[in-house]
Amino acid sequence: MIKVVKIKAKRAFNPSKIPGAKYAINQYIGCQIACSYCYAKFVSRWYNYGKWGDWVIVKENMPELVKNKYLKGKIYMSSISDAYQPIEAKIKLTRKVLENMSKNIELVILTKSSLVLRDIDIFKEFNDIEVGLTINGFNNKIKKEIEPFSSSHTKRMEALKNLHKNGIKTYAFISPIIPDLVDVGNIIDETKDFVDYYWMEFLNLKVSGKEFKNWLKQNYQSAYEILNEKPKLESYIEKIVDAVKRKNVNIKGISINYSKIVKCCDRNG
Repeated sequence: MIKVVKIKAKRAFNPSKIPGAKYAINQYIGCQIACSYCYAKFVSRWYNYGKWGDWVIVKENMPELVKNKYLKGKIYMSSISDAYQPIEAKIKLTRKVLENMSKNIELVILTKSSLVLRDIDIFKEFNDIEVGLTINGFNNKIKKEIEPFSSSHTKRMEALKNLHKNGIKTYAFISPIIPDLVDVGNIIDETKDFVDYYWMEFLNLKVSGKEFKNWLKQNYQSAYEILNEKPKLESYIEKIVDAVKRKNVNIKGISINYSKIVKCCDRNG
């Protein structure tokens, strides 16, 4: 059973280093979706509530904090949680935040949940909003083991289609890209008719955590070796990037996150 901790936050928006975003907003800390590779697991060191995925901090006063607040620059929701994780269906904190938020704010939302469709009516009130779904196409076995509480690949695809049909600017965040487990080209082919642009991210094995690294090594040795050995990884990245360039789609950025190779590069078309 998920442990819910309710707190009062001091502020709603915090400066962000996420590419393309000036601020981040996190009405939740912690994530019930519990992806075993999640980089945000690091926040657990500051909260003694148990294993990542077993607890969620709810900033219950966030709807009040965003009232009459306008900041210039893109705001990203969310960086250390998922705004539409399962608990949101009941608490509706994200919806309340969106209702109270200035509709002139430039807002970027990313989620792994089809629950995002619930708030299409509010999205339409914003003057500048982009809504993305993380797409990786894990098969059912892999998803169950490392991403157990996210929406299925099919539901995420349908969510992007519905958002697009309703006039919402959409993007697909292809992540984490793992050799043999994620088919980047196929994902682009599946989504290009209803996605405005893409972000891509190769798995950062170093920050994915010991538990995930051991799982990958034991179950997908070849993928582990590619991600763990710089020459192999550089060759793999080059192959994927070259293939993506030929797809003639709008790629906003490709995050490499390996040593000092490349952190992010903007690409269009």
